[in-house]
Amino acid sequence: MTIEILLRYVHFISIFAIVGSLVSEHLLLKKTMTRSEIGRLAKIDGIYGLVVLILLAVGMTLWLGGYGKPTEFYSNNSLFNTKLILFVAIGILSIYPTVFFIKQKKGDQQENIQVPSSIFWMIRLELLLLFIIPILAGLMAKGIGNFG
Repeated sequence: MTIEILLRYVHFISIFAIVGSLVSEHLLLKKTMTRSEIGRLAKIDGIYGLVVLILLAVGMTLWLGGYGKPTEFYSNNSLFNTKLILFVAIGILSIYPTVFFIKQKKGDQQENIQVPSSIFWMIRLELLLLFIIPILAGLMAKGIGNFG
C-alpha cells in the first residue's frame, strides 16, 4: 500500500466522520436542552473538530507533499480554491456553536438551557456548504476549473 493511497483513504474517511458528526449535532439539537445533553453535543463537536484537523493535515499533505497529482493541478484550479474557501467558511461558522456548547455544559447538569436559533441556522449552513464540496471535488477530478 502506498502512502498516497493511505492518505487518500484517511482523507475520505475523515469526510465521512465530519458529515456524521455534524448531522448528529443537527439531529440532537433542541430548542431547550439540559446541560448534560449539551455536554454530549460538546463531545460530538470535539470529535468534529479533531476530524477536521485530521482532514486538513492530510489534505495539505496531499496538496503540497507531492503525492499523486502535482501541486499545480490543485493550485491552478478555481474549483479547488472554491473548496478551500467553503472549508474555511465552515470552520468560521462552527466557532459560535462550539463556544456555546463548551460554555453551557458547565454547571447543574439538569438545568435547562435555551439554545439560540442562530446555532440551528449555523449548523444547517455548515451542512449545506459541506455538501457542495464533494460536487466540486468530482468536477475537479475531471479537470474542470483548471485555469493554469
